[in-house]
Amino acid sequence: MFKALSVETRVRIIEILKNKGPLGAKKIAEMIGVTPAAISQHLRTLRHVGLVRSQRRGYWIPYKIDEKAMEDCRSKMNQVCSCGHGPTHVVMMKRSGRRSVESLERYKKQLEAELKKVNLRLKELEGGKKA
Repeated sequence: MFKALSVETRVRIIEILKNKGPLGAKKIAEMIGVTPAAISQHLRTLRHVGLVRSQRRGYWIPYKIDEKAMEDCRSKMNQVCSCGHGPTHVVMMKRSGRRSVESLERYKKQLEAELKKVNLRLKELEGGKKA
């Protein structure tokens, strides 16, 4: 999974699918500015690691984010995060007696920003269910 996400084009594909919803390889290629064949290869890799799914609809094959896989990815990234912040960092600060108010304040702001994104995404998903 980490190897798949180490390629900038694949990260851009994930961002596009996250923001635009299901799209075909040709449309993604137009948005990124590379050939559909190149996008197809990147999508194959992302499908292989389980981050995107596809289901043929006649001649069109829409690709979309696998939300559960993305959540698993986020969880794994948080476990190995080297930024020095996160649940493990907070526990270690308590055990060692070192407390960095500035560090915790920065972490708090990061969490608040992430929570805003999650809440917006939830509203989008809930709006899609009602439609």
